[in-house]
Amino acid sequence: MASPFKDGPIEGVIVDRLKSFSDNRGWLLEMFRVDDLQTDHVPTMGYVSETLPGVSRGPHEHVAQTDIFIFIGPGDFRIELWDNREASTTYRNHQVVVGGAIQPTRLIVPHGVVHGYKNISPTPALVYNFPNRLYKGVGRKEAVDEIRHEADPASPFKME
Repeated sequence: MASPFKDGPIEGVIVDRLKSFSDNRGWLLEMFRVDDLQTDHVPTMGYVSETLPGVSRGPHEHVAQTDIFIFIGPGDFRIELWDNREASTTYRNHQVVVGGAIQPTRLIVPHGVVHGYKNISPTPALVYNFPNRLYKGVGRKEAVDEIRHEADPASPFKME
């Protein structure tokens, strides 16, 4: 079955390649600055997760949340995105980004854009996320803001 998606950039997805600054003490890399972000992208929380070699997370999407992912290593990821927003000028586009130790990357994923990532490294790899909404709301008392697609065998969102 042919995919209903075409390859191309996705409106609202921001891919920033990050630079580190090294000296005789080590290195420093700015993950984000408030003056780099749009007002509606300012984080409300942050977390780090480890993904084992060859493992995928997603694909899923958020109803209202924007994710600000930081892929800086250790390890590398293949990130896939699908524009599932009917009102978007890039509706039905599919975009692939590789980020991590080989190319430190900040990836801003707006709500309605389906996304997933796979650790393509031989070792565990880390992902940082600074979303603009609290997980499960204040006090963790609300429903989780996500639509999960990975368990649906009929889903058009397939990780390569």
